[in-house]
Amino acid sequence: MDGIEPDYWSRAVAELNAADSTLARLISLYPGASMRSRGDPFTTLARAITGQQISVKAADSIWRKLMVLTEITPLDVSVQTIVNLRSCGYSQRKVQYLQDLCRHFTEKRIDVEAWPRMEDESIILELTRIRGIGRWSAEMFLMFNLLRPDVFPVDDIGLQKALVLHYPELTSQNKTGWRQHAERWKPWRSVATWYLWRSLDPVAVAY
Repeated sequence: MDGIEPDYWSRAVAELNAADSTLARLISLYPGASMRSRGDPFTTLARAITGQQISVKAADSIWRKLMVLTEITPLDVSVQTIVNLRSCGYSQRKVQYLQDLCRHFTEKRIDVEAWPRMEDESIILELTRIRGIGRWSAEMFLMFNLLRPDVFPVDDIGLQKALVLHYPELTSQNKTGWRQHAERWKPWRSVATWYLWRSLDPVAVAY
């Protein structure tokens, strides 16, 4: 996979290996693999919208069709017709989300340059003002664009499924219990999450 690997990845893996034997087993299955950033904020957010509530495989198929249709820039996507975007596999609602995302970038309603200096929660607050960007999508951005190391997207269905699969004692827990369990992974909860996702799908999650 192309993209930028986090400079903390090796340290995070070593510390997670020592902290959690179950996670250590999962990490051992994917030597050399890591979360990566493609670096472009618009692309990351557009991919997050694309991946909402569908499988990694389905999202990848839609994204490939979009790349055939147009260049992935705010201006180029914004001039595409609804019919063209729907032909890629986007729902009517996701088309509206993509259009609003384009407007935020083309009209400079957001300050991309400030994000690297901002706290996670401040970025989430700003991003969730964009239509279709909820907390989950904002957390995907923190992980896969800014490479923030300690994001724990507890609302993610795949993460919940992996937690219950690999930690049967969490089956009866709610989000509060899952968050408490993940405390042992700080300050590398993004890394732990990535390996839990990878354990469910042969296609590495990327945005």
